This record gives sequence, structure tokens and C-alpha cells, in this order.
Amino acid sequence: MFSPALLPLAKTVLDAARAKGLRLVTAESCTGGLIAGLLTEIPGSSDVLERGLVTYSNASKEELLGVPHALIVKYGAVSEAVARAMAEGAAAKSGAHLSLAVTGIAGPGGGTKAKPVGLVHMAACLKGGPTLHEERRFGDIGRTQVRLKTVEAALTLLQELL
Repeated sequence: MFSPALLPLAKTVLDAARAKGLRLVTAESCTGGLIAGLLTEIPGSSDVLERGLVTYSNASKEELLGVPHALIVKYGAVSEAVARAMAEGAAAKSGAHLSLAVTGIAGPGGGTKAKPVGLVHMAACLKGGPTLHEERRFGDIGRTQVRLKTVEAALTLLQELL
């Protein structure tokens, strides 16, 4: 189902979290659950993956993750501020130690000059520790490729916390 290149990355992340006794929650918008889906391709992932949340709408970001409405209004759903709030909210509400959040514009429509198709904000949070953020501009490379590149980049960002 997933590219063979992504499976070792998922296994590495799971092994590192497992070795530290950490549980993970994902909060995904533009990837629609692909990160959690990839992680569950690895046997034994259930001892690390606490849950995966698909928070595609702004309302779901607010209701499930506690992202403040004012933050979405001020910065837009695809922003560093919202990605950080998603990650921190997922960790706080789930009881997991680690969280990974993504929000972006996969296309083909929806982009603007300021926020073009292919723009993705990712955040990884270690409860009681730092929240890392990364912005990627993949370009208009097609919806599927934006989503798959986001999965890879997000798991690579998470590795920095592990």
C-alpha cells in the first residue's frame, strides 16, 4: 500500500518511541490519516500508537484538539500557529507523550499566492518538552505526492524529538 521507502522510516520512529516507553498520537488534516495508516502497517505498532485523529475541518481542529477559533481566524488553518496548537492539543487531550500534527494544502485547488498548493505546516510535540515546527513548500506536484511527501517529512521531524 505504501512505498517501500516509507516503511523503514515508520519502523525507526516506532522503535525509538518504544525504546523510550512513549505513546504517540497523530492529528492529521491534509494527509487524512495516512501517517497513522503507515504506522499501523508495521506489526506491533499498537504498543506505540495511542490514536490517530483526522481533523480535516476547522471545527474538528477546535473541538477535538482545542485549537482556538481566534487562532484559525487570525493565521488560517494552514499556519505554524495552528500546526503547533494541533500538536499540543493532541498531546494534552489524548494522554500520549508524543504528538505529530500536519495541516496543508494538497491541491489541486485551494491555494493562493501567499499559501500555494503544496504548502504544509508540521509540528511535533513532546509533552513537557519542546514543540518543533517545520514548513515545507512541495509545490504543485499533485495531491497524492504532496500527501506522501508530508508523511515522510512529518515522521522525519518527529525523529528529532526521539
